[in-house]
Amino acid sequence: MVISDARRRQRVPALSAEERRGALVAATVPLLREHGTAVSTRQIAEAAGVAEGTIFGVFKDKASLIRAAIVAATDPGPLLRALRAVDPVLDLRARLVAATRLIREHVSGFGALLYAIRSGAFAADREGLVDLMASRYLVLYELANLIEPDAALLRRNPSTAARLLLTLAASAHGGLSMLDEPLDDDEVVSLVLDGLLIRQDPGVPKC
Repeated sequence: MVISDARRRQRVPALSAEERRGALVAATVPLLREHGTAVSTRQIAEAAGVAEGTIFGVFKDKASLIRAAIVAATDPGPLLRALRAVDPVLDLRARLVAATRLIREHVSGFGALLYAIRSGAFAADREGLVDLMASRYLVLYELANLIEPDAALLRRNPSTAARLLLTLAASAHGGLSMLDEPLDDDEVVSLVLDGLLIRQDPGVPKC
């Protein structure tokens, strides 16, 4: 028996508004990485396999969809779980090298997403901006927890050390990536733990 197109469509369960939003966000993230905020709603609709008007049935405008996609793409959940799984038996330096590697893997695909954030994509979306800031604080909290067991070895508290490490590790794919000699994971940690001055032998006069 031949089933008509109309009957076939009736058997496909309709997506809820939340499910539709999720599908559109998922389709938008890779397009944002490729085109930045210049991506069109037509491109998004084609990638999601829906009519362009469907977007505006669940999002106020294109900017709202882009902000939702940025928040989803920068979700810290996987990074937080990975940081919690770093072996606590490792010494401080080894723990932080592992954390730096995880952070750099997490931010490696951000590129155009970070540009969109810095260009004011969240200027009119205080709630979205709060979500992004909350993500950062959650990562800082986990980094500080990694450092805490060896807090006595440092001249700054774990929270400050965590901020320094996150700034350097995340910047490795931003401003610091333009250095003549790019920093590897070990060097990022060394900058935080050792500073920039080369250690001298006790018998050598200080500069």
